[in-house]
Amino acid sequence: MKIISWNVNGFRAWSKKEGTLDFINRDEQPDIFCLQETKAQPEQIDGSLFNDYPFQYFHSAEKKGYSSTAVFSKKEPLKVWYGMDNSPIENEGRIINAEFDNFILITVYTPNAKPDLARLELRHKEWDVAFLKHMKKYEKKKPVIVCGDLNAAHTPIDIARPDANKTTDTKPGSPGFTDQEREGITNFLNAGFVDTYRNIYPEKIQYTWWSYRAGARARNVGWRIDYFLSSPKIKLKDAIIYDQALGSDHCPVGIIIT
Repeated sequence: MKIISWNVNGFRAWSKKEGTLDFINRDEQPDIFCLQETKAQPEQIDGSLFNDYPFQYFHSAEKKGYSSTAVFSKKEPLKVWYGMDNSPIENEGRIINAEFDNFILITVYTPNAKPDLARLELRHKEWDVAFLKHMKKYEKKKPVIVCGDLNAAHTPIDIARPDANKTTDTKPGSPGFTDQEREGITNFLNAGFVDTYRNIYPEKIQYTWWSYRAGARARNVGWRIDYFLSSPKIKLKDAIIYDQALGSDHCPVGIIIT
């Protein structure tokens, strides 16, 4: 089974860009694909673009043109539900949960800390804590697969310029690479979840997001902030970063499980 996740940074613009639909419908043909940051209400997403995916689920923010997530599947889930218990952010459409025969899939668009770090404390002390509890709660029922934009690079190998962005005694660090955000991911791994890409490729350097500024993507000055995390019971065959796929400031990531 192949599952792909992609932060599309606006579904309507993304779906009109050359190659994006072909990537899903022709090139990769995943069994399930998940989108983050669709910035769309359900009626603004043309589901007929994906004829092989009759089961389509959307969780949209109350604020139009903001955040929001989607799941498309060839097979009907046993159950689909939205959000998580004790979320500090209720109305931004950030989580979709889907139960299948052998696992529970959670797609997430983690709130970023904001350029001025205004949301750092909320993300670190509330969101990450609640999300870990959410994962562990459903892992009691079935193995869990989490995919999406976690909005943080975990270790120095996951960011092109770690020294320029890390937390020091004189500066708090750049959003997405503060000690607090990195600790959140460490806590997920310490709780037993597997960073699928690093599990297979412990030293490989690939990124999933590049700033639109200063030709960052062309120079590969990137960050790995999009992930698949899984319970150890998930039998992983491969983990892929599709860094040649264009259409967003993020590239797709995927896993193949047996």
